[in-house]
Amino acid sequence: MKSGFSIRIKTIQETERIGEILGRKAIGGDVLCLRGDLGAGKTTLTQSIARGLEVPEKYYVSSPSFTILHEYSGRISLYHMDFYRLSGSNEVIELGFEELFYLDGLTVIEWPERAEDILPERRIDIDIRLEEDEERILSFSSDDEVYLKILKEKLCG
Repeated sequence: MKSGFSIRIKTIQETERIGEILGRKAIGGDVLCLRGDLGAGKTTLTQSIARGLEVPEKYYVSSPSFTILHEYSGRISLYHMDFYRLSGSNEVIELGFEELFYLDGLTVIEWPERAEDILPERRIDIDIRLEEDEERILSFSSDDEVYLKILKEKLCG
């Protein structure tokens, strides 16, 4: 059963801080699924995660909307996927991306709902909701209660 917590963020600097913490805490095999409307901040969060993973600044982390996958080397590899243009799980499997969920890097997936049925059970879901006042609410959920507890302590306090 999934449990979770939410954080309200008011500035891009807070988004960056959260992303960097996520990157520093990541271990090989972690999967982060980022959900949210266009412009919610999924790619901005991923850029900060890359900094936390020590991806060299010479690599510009951008949305892989058209290429579907970008890979970056850091403390551990970052596999940044964007399923927005995919029609479903079969396409993810045909492209061979499903196996990246289980490698020794961090997999960050934007628009994971396109392949919900093949996502690993061990993952963190992060829903980003943009509020009218440009604030954002980040909701974290997972079946891994221990990891969530550690993450909540690092992010909240």
